[in-house]
Amino acid sequence: MPAIEIVGLEKTYSVGFWPKRPKRALHPLDLAVEEGEVFGFLGPNGAGKTTTLKLLMGLVFPTAGTARILGMEVNDPRVKAQIGYLPEQPYFYDYLTASELLEYYAQLSGVPARERRRRVSAALTQVGLADSAHLQLRKFSKGMLQRAGIAQAILHEPRVVFLDEPMSGLDPIGRREVRDLIEGLKQQGRTVFFSTHILSDAEALCDRVAVVHKGELRGIGVIADLTSTMQGRVEVVWQGEVPSAVRALSAECHVTGDMARAVVAEEQLDAILEAVRRAGLRLVSVTPLRATLEDYFVQKLTPRELAEARA
Repeated sequence: MPAIEIVGLEKTYSVGFWPKRPKRALHPLDLAVEEGEVFGFLGPNGAGKTTTLKLLMGLVFPTAGTARILGMEVNDPRVKAQIGYLPEQPYFYDYLTASELLEYYAQLSGVPARERRRRVSAALTQVGLADSAHLQLRKFSKGMLQRAGIAQAILHEPRVVFLDEPMSGLDPIGRREVRDLIEGLKQQGRTVFFSTHILSDAEALCDRVAVVHKGELRGIGVIADLTSTMQGRVEVVWQGEVPSAVRALSAECHVTGDMARAVVAEEQLDAILEAVRRAGLRLVSVTPLRATLEDYFVQKLTPRELAEARA
């Protein structure tokens, strides 16, 4: 049984004043996430990621379609005890300490009184905030607040954890800390569904990903499988200038000091090597480049969408 099962889920809002007009935030979405997976829901801002998460949380109602979590409808009260949620921009009362915040959420989550202190202490330890348990949240950094948010999401030991843009706005150290936390949740056997527009984080963490744009699902699968369908590229580095024959290939060229670098499709490799040889330049290296999620995402955009993204 999938941990999350989405069938034809769709959301259309009415926007404007008069007359109101429909705006489709999410096209019919079909998706299944297996138990124990770290699943990335990827796309730029405005792609429909937060709308999907709100639908799964029961915070907004779908225009059409259904969704089930752990075999239960998302509006079933029983499912709430089995899920944890961190919104994109959580707000916590500044003058509470971390332990007071988690004590409050423990009560809201129905954790028995005799269990609360142990659960709060365990959650703070898991997210690396044990030493800051009695520090007011107004003194927390952005990364510490994000970890406190994850602590409230896992405090009641849910089977499925939903995180909306958990790395957004964090510095490299903060992002690394959150990635480590997500990896820890996976090792505990929990299912993690997180949205992000930071593709490198998804590559480092996810078992599978789904790519969405303008409310439409553009691709889904294991990252290696998605990127393996793309045309390979090669980086060629040599010493000297860029020959006109190389520029004629429309290669992506860069010059740094006396070193030149070009990135070309695999089928152009022989032509660029011949151009470098004819010019009498010294070849330094030839390196195959692995396709990235960014390459895959760009490939899924239409020419018009690419032009809009660059504007």
